[in-house]
Amino acid sequence: MRRDAKTLAARLRARLLRLPGASTLVEVQRRYVEIRGNALAASITLYFFLALFAVTVLAIALLGFLSADGAHLARTLPSQLGLSGSAAKLVHDAVDTARRSRRVATVVGLVSFAWTGTNLGIVIGDAYNAAWAVDRRGVVDRLVAVAWLAGAAVCIGVGALATAAWGLLPDVFAPLVIVVSLATDIALFAWMSWILPNRRVPVRGLLRSALVGGTALEALKLIGAYVVPRLVSHASAVYGAIGVVFALLAWLLVFGRLVVYVAIIEADDCERRHGERVVDVEGPALPAAAAPGQG
Repeated sequence: MRRDAKTLAARLRARLLRLPGASTLVEVQRRYVEIRGNALAASITLYFFLALFAVTVLAIALLGFLSADGAHLARTLPSQLGLSGSAAKLVHDAVDTARRSRRVATVVGLVSFAWTGTNLGIVIGDAYNAAWAVDRRGVVDRLVAVAWLAGAAVCIGVGALATAAWGLLPDVFAPLVIVVSLATDIALFAWMSWILPNRRVPVRGLLRSALVGGTALEALKLIGAYVVPRLVSHASAVYGAIGVVFALLAWLLVFGRLVVYVAIIEADDCERRHGERVVDVEGPALPAAAAPGQG
């Protein structure tokens, strides 16, 4: 009985592998496990969350400047974000505190964002380096992460401005918002995979994986636009502020795994088109074998 089940499973696996693209998916998943993709995705999630925290501090500092003459913004912002309960109180207190200490919050936010943002760039580079089986560059990675952070900020800013501009147009132009957002996502992945890893690949070699990553990220953003706000609203009412954190971390964890998978897809695609990777393996020096009659 057990032997029949194994035979049936082997036949089913063989048939599945004959499907178009199935062997590629199996190889990508095998390499994901090989490079410990879950650990890499968790690192990306952690530093992304910390970077968002730093951005939040900066945003709160900005809100502090905007509400410097009164506490009206602190009272209305929680309801506009769909928060209630302890989460709403947390946002109210944060904005009200920022109104009184906005200069200190600005400095803390800038320093925190510079540090956590570059750390995020380094761990994303680690995911690509693991997929390509190459090492870090050391201190150079921090400087490269600074350049990546600046370029990513420009891409996100351009995408946000374009989206805001299209939002002023009639509804018939609404699909163009998705096109602009998708182009921004693809540019982000292409920039990320070009500058962060310790390897060089022609730009055309990055476009396929960037297209996959950008499309998946856009789908993730569209899903998140409907799911995350509902999760945040429900979680904030039931579990308070900690529920909001869990809802956000769940979305970030999916994003972290997406980055790792895109890195593996890029490496696998380049190897299929240009040849297999070559890995140098170092071993201990062994004494030469003694000649016959000696010893």
